Amino acid sequence: MRLLHTMLRVGNLDKSIRFYTDVLGMTLLRQKDYPDGRFTLAFIGYGKESENTAIELTHNWDTDHYDIGNAFGHLAIEVEDVYQATDAIKQLGGKIIREAGAMNAGKTIVAFVEDPDGYQIELLGPKI
Repeated sequence: MRLLHTMLRVGNLDKSIRFYTDVLGMTLLRQKDYPDGRFTLAFIGYGKESENTAIELTHNWDTDHYDIGNAFGHLAIEVEDVYQATDAIKQLGGKIIREAGAMNAGKTIVAFVEDPDGYQIELLGPKI
């Protein structure tokens, strides 16, 4: 078994694709419209789906925003240098909601960024 993808509902598909590709460096892997269901699916990630977990962005054509709720936590991405990653994300217009620094009660360097729909993404330095 392996984890295939995580699905996020997004209000503006083009804006979300630009964020994940231009700001976080992912690739748009595939995209398909489903006119009968009035939705579009776009899969993004850091490599081929046959070898990597992807994110499925679901855009329901008649919905422009969602309430995230209080059960969802965050996605996590490992980066080589959290400080450099947050600087690059800021320069590309990304929203940092927790600056890079040691995690609470630990030594791992972390930061948090927010996507256009308010989903939180944790940036983690490599395990020491």
